Amino acid sequence: MNPKFGQIAVIGKSHASSTPSVTAAPSKLILASLVDFLHRQGSEVVVEKETAAHLGAHSCPVMDVGGIARECDLALVMGGDGTMLGFGRQLAPHGIPLIGINQGRLGFITDIPLEHMQASLEPMLKGEYAEDRRIMLHAQVWRGPDCVFDALALNDVVINRGATSGMVELRVSIDGHFVANQRADGLIISTPTGSTAYSLSAGGPLLQPSLGGLLMVPIAPHTFSNRPLVLSDHEEIMIELVAGRDASANFDMQSMASMLIGDKVLVRKSPHHAVFLHPKGWNYFDTLRHKLHWNEGGS
Repeated sequence: MNPKFGQIAVIGKSHASSTPSVTAAPSKLILASLVDFLHRQGSEVVVEKETAAHLGAHSCPVMDVGGIARECDLALVMGGDGTMLGFGRQLAPHGIPLIGINQGRLGFITDIPLEHMQASLEPMLKGEYAEDRRIMLHAQVWRGPDCVFDALALNDVVINRGATSGMVELRVSIDGHFVANQRADGLIISTPTGSTAYSLSAGGPLLQPSLGGLLMVPIAPHTFSNRPLVLSDHEEIMIELVAGRDASANFDMQSMASMLIGDKVLVRKSPHHAVFLHPKGWNYFDTLRHKLHWNEGGS
């Protein structure tokens, strides 16, 4: 057998705590089953370093993310969307495609259920899949002439007020053109992928991923007329913190930079894409209907 993907990385949800998870034993069995299945398909398998520390390597080579980026053809990510976001950000600059196996709850981008794992993967490993390229954001926090934080985001960049403080005031410019000073609890700059995340709960619309636009969504704005905006993904967005204590800039809610008055967050589309692979016949609207429980309870 000559598989399309010669060397495959298996990545599981990382656990910051050293306390054994109640799901650790089932997860170990799932990982062992997956590794055995991949070997039977003729693929070489490596296990990501933190995954191996938590769940065991199952006699496979162990690699960190850098090694996976250099040597693997595909990453299989077991977990929820948060796990997929974290590794998607790290592997996107290297063009490594990802397949998501859902061990979380909603699973908008980890869309293969555990119970269908092997049946779904077998044709995909032979090249029968749908490729889904997602735009990403490149964001920088500037303090005067210095860039103090630089990060990629697959879902969103969020400027938030402090937990115990009042609103923030943000000066927003697009491509160097002043738009407005906004007073709100914060502001979300979202990709279409992130339109099903924080942006959605803040009242933003859903964007089809192939559309490629960006969303700018205020969080609990002071003025009712301050509404979500859909922008071209060619725009460059600058957000300056004018007022507000303990504000921060968050990137996919997984990394954070504290902000001072006068700090600016520059957000633009990244040249990198996250590449997700789905089973043949996958459709974005099927995902929305299933995950958001549309068409239920009606006549």
